[in-house]
Amino acid sequence: MKFRVERDALAEAVAWTAKSLPNRPSVPVLAGVMLRVTDGNLQVSGFDYEVSSQVTVEVQGDADGAALVSGRLLAEITKALPAKPVDIAAVGAHLELVCGSARFTLPTMPVEDYPTLPEMPESAGTVDAAAFATAVAQVAVAAGRDETLPMMTGVRLELSGGTMAMLATDRYRLALREMEWNPDDPEISLNALVPARTLHDTAKALGPLGGHVTMALSSGGAGEGMIGFSGGTRRTTSRLLDGANYPPVRSLFPADHNAEARVAVATLIEVVKRVALVAERTTPVLLSFSADGLVVEAGGTEEARASEAMEATFTGEPLTIGFNPQYLIDGLSNLGAQHALLRFVDAFKPAVISPAGEDGEVIPGYRYLIMPIRVSR
Repeated sequence: MKFRVERDALAEAVAWTAKSLPNRPSVPVLAGVMLRVTDGNLQVSGFDYEVSSQVTVEVQGDADGAALVSGRLLAEITKALPAKPVDIAAVGAHLELVCGSARFTLPTMPVEDYPTLPEMPESAGTVDAAAFATAVAQVAVAAGRDETLPMMTGVRLELSGGTMAMLATDRYRLALREMEWNPDDPEISLNALVPARTLHDTAKALGPLGGHVTMALSSGGAGEGMIGFSGGTRRTTSRLLDGANYPPVRSLFPADHNAEARVAVATLIEVVKRVALVAERTTPVLLSFSADGLVVEAGGTEEARASEAMEATFTGEPLTIGFNPQYLIDGLSNLGAQHALLRFVDAFKPAVISPAGEDGEVIPGYRYLIMPIRVSR
């Protein structure tokens, strides 16, 4: 194998593929990226039996072939190379990489020991790449990170006709985003539980490419299904999580509310960040709403306290409610609007945050539910 490639194209392809490689692979070859040159195209691929990533780059190919090298090491090297064309050749049990006056020799692993990448499942439809990336970011923030509860680490994808809904929860907050997409089958009705980290990384990588992302789905036994995404020259597949017993979380959204507040998103984020500086990790920030506006307070160790007032339009009985500051900031940061509408039942029931337009009305499509923290004052 021998080829020449532009430095930026190579670095980008290797970085994207290496990102999904396991930190502690069950077998050494799974820490590698496969470089395969065929007819002037370089395929850079990675696979850990759960997630596969593949990207195609145009190269000047002198000799077709394949080599398997450490993904993370190659990613670090290509990122640090000068902005010049890169010459790569497989020589015996090594890979030689030359860029300008920089030269690297890397050991290779046996190509024949590397598992075959799974085929892309059957196409289910397409969705606008940029809108998809935004929607996934809005929802994935609420997914759990506790691997002992695998169901909570996923994003539930609900496909019903031309509507796609995404839900995620870690039991302390819940995000729901609904959007339009273009199904191949107008009568489609499918649910899938996708690992949140994989979905987020994939959407983030495909979003800036523009155009459309093709979604592909196959269903097997419990936990055996697979989902695929492709856009531009990139494709990813991932095994689905077992979502057969996913709780009916939509029912957590209150049917009605007794109070609501309209606030400027950027201002509230800044105020919460400032006030939370004195709060310990498990200490909530208190939001006190009244006709006069909003006061944000927090207390920490050794009687450290902070409070700040800000403007807010509030209707309802005066209310003081406590939230985890980071969860509150996460929800506000992903609204994609200048104003937020916070709706409350009372100080002990979940609150719902929605983006609001200039007229003060809710912008449909996204809702972020956050559980309050009980506080004694």
